[in-house]
Formats: sequence, C-alpha cells, structure tokens
Amino acid sequence: MSAVRILLCDDHAVVRAGLRALLASAPGIDVVGEAGGGEEAVAMAAKLTPDVVLMDLQLGEGIDGVEATRRIASPEVRVLVLTTYDTDADVTRAVDAGATGYLLKAERPEELFAAIHAAAEGRRALSRTVPQHRAPSLTHRELDILGQLARGLGNREIARALFISEATVKTHLGRIYAKLGVDTRAGAVAVAKEQRLLP
Repeated sequence: MSAVRILLCDDHAVVRAGLRALLASAPGIDVVGEAGGGEEAVAMAAKLTPDVVLMDLQLGEGIDGVEATRRIASPEVRVLVLTTYDTDADVTRAVDAGATGYLLKAERPEELFAAIHAAAEGRRALSRTVPQHRAPSLTHRELDILGQLARGLGNREIARALFISEATVKTHLGRIYAKLGVDTRAGAVAVAKEQRLLP
C-alpha cells in the first residue's frame, strides 16, 4: 500500500519541523510539503495534491485554517485539523468547511498517525475530547439531493426532479461527500441514515 502523502500547514516553523520529524518516524506516512499560511496551503494543495492536509486553525496573516479548509477539502484531498482549540464553535466551523477530522495537538503521536490514515480513507477522525455526535450541517438543497440519492435516483433523474442541471447536482454531491467524509453515493446514504439526516 502506498504511503499517505501529507501537506503540513502551520504558521509556526518550529511546529512544522516537529511534526515533520514526528511523521518521518511513522510507517506509511510521507510529508510532501509545508505551508506557513492559508493561501500558501491552498496553492500547494492544488499543485501537490496530497492525500491529507494537516491544518492549523489560527494562521497569522491572511485567511484562517477554516477558510483554507473550505478551499482545499475535496474527495481527493482530505483536511485534518490539528489545533490547540477545542471549542464547539471551532469544531463546528471546521467540520462545516469540509474537514474530515479534528485533532488536538495534545494527542499522543499514535492517535495522530491513526487519524491521518483514517482521514486518508475518508473516515471521520475526531479527538476523544471533541463531541462525537456532531452532525454535519447540510444546506436544504443538499438535503433534497441526499433524499433523492436515498431513493436510488441517478444524477440525471435528480436534476430533473429538482429542476437543476446535472452539473449542479455533481457540485452538490461533491460538497455532500466532503461534509459527510465519504466517497460514494452508498456511503453518503449510509452516513446520512446513521446521523438521522434523512426524514
């Protein structure tokens, strides 16, 4: 199995160096780049397409970690927030922006390694101290599309049913997958049922 490719984003060079050294000792993890700010992380993620971006929330000048997460997170590039902040508001903002996981810097290295592998596979990874029951907030339109998915409709049929274009359906599906931390239609429906997002 190929190594999980990681991009580090933290505005403290010492923290990045520490993380790089720590991750170098972990089997199956390969650090491919470092960013000192949000804009830089967005640009590097586009260029390097890492599997997972380890993202700090507070990033000095420019956009913060939440906005960087919103711009980066996709089914191809997962974002795992690694921060010292564990307030509900911070967690909610990060998860709503598309973060697959939320980890505190105080966690043990093994927890971090496990979370990285989980995030790379599209599984949600949250610190034990972070409330686990948080349901991702989907827009009304995303919930409509999820409901149609659950009925087994394809993109064209969903587009017809909701009077929108197929391209719009695809865009919404990408966002739904990112928010639910899944890669497939079946996965989206399963998580939606588990989290009681479907009527």
